[in-house]
Amino acid sequence: MDFGYTLMTEQSGPRDLVRDAVAAETAGFDFAVISDHLFPWLDEQGHSPNAWSVLGAVAHATERIELMTYVTCPTMRYHPVIVAQQAATIALLSEGRFTLGLGAGENLNEHAAIGAWPPVNIRHEMLDEAIEIIRDLFGGGYVDYFGKHFPVDSARVWDLPDDPVRIGMAVSGPQSAAMAGKQADVMIAVEPDAELGDAFDEAGGSGKPRVGQMPISFDRDRDAAIARAHEQFRWFGGGWKVNAELPGPAAFAAASQYVRPDDVADSIPCGDDVGAVVEAVQDWVDAGFTHLALVQIGGDTQPDFVEWAESDLLPALRSMRPEG
Repeated sequence: MDFGYTLMTEQSGPRDLVRDAVAAETAGFDFAVISDHLFPWLDEQGHSPNAWSVLGAVAHATERIELMTYVTCPTMRYHPVIVAQQAATIALLSEGRFTLGLGAGENLNEHAAIGAWPPVNIRHEMLDEAIEIIRDLFGGGYVDYFGKHFPVDSARVWDLPDDPVRIGMAVSGPQSAAMAGKQADVMIAVEPDAELGDAFDEAGGSGKPRVGQMPISFDRDRDAAIARAHEQFRWFGGGWKVNAELPGPAAFAAASQYVRPDDVADSIPCGDDVGAVVEAVQDWVDAGFTHLALVQIGGDTQPDFVEWAESDLLPALRSMRPEG
């Protein structure tokens, strides 16, 4: 398993995100993923800069670390033609280190652009068409496409990398996992569910990477770690199927108002116990994931977390890898 670092746009400003990406590369993280939101989940998080602008700066400031959107919705806030252009540009700036992670979107981020929120089946139809358009554009030349949801008239991306950008797709159930197996180069998930991988494999994804994401709250003071995780990440336990439908930070605050600090501590490793993180990571290993991005909760805690990760956490995680 490769271990990644999460650039959480919801909890840090753009300059800090670039600084943190450079530090994560220096510390030895294998890859970095970035969230792509219009809003934070909760007001307490306090940020949401444009992920693509940040990615351009990160690509220029780093040299080795792989990059990925986690994830971009190419159907509402962005037209798929624009996503293809953005992705090709980041791939060139990073010299091939970029994977385009895509998903069907969340109400939190997409409804503001179109004034509506389609049901999940429609969102999956839109995503399926968008991926077809993006792949066609990555192939070079002019593209015409007239689908149920997207018309494209003589579009072209002029600056393309030599190799087409890899496409990852976020999955949450059998329908999206099957679509990813057919359409994507990488499976993306936010829970260690082996059944998602099985459905992905059955649809054509066998042997392809599977990327997960896991939050932790590092602090030398465990009580402080729990308090911070509760303040900023108490929404996390709702699960994607609920979280995708909530329209804004106020709704996330209302939905999580009865979540207790102990509830958060039961689901997210808090403190500086390396063993607790290793135990939680084992669930992802057992579910067949090949990559795992860690989310450190708290924007102002990133430097301390990266230092701890370099000295203590990453060596312990790498010891989980089989020899040979």
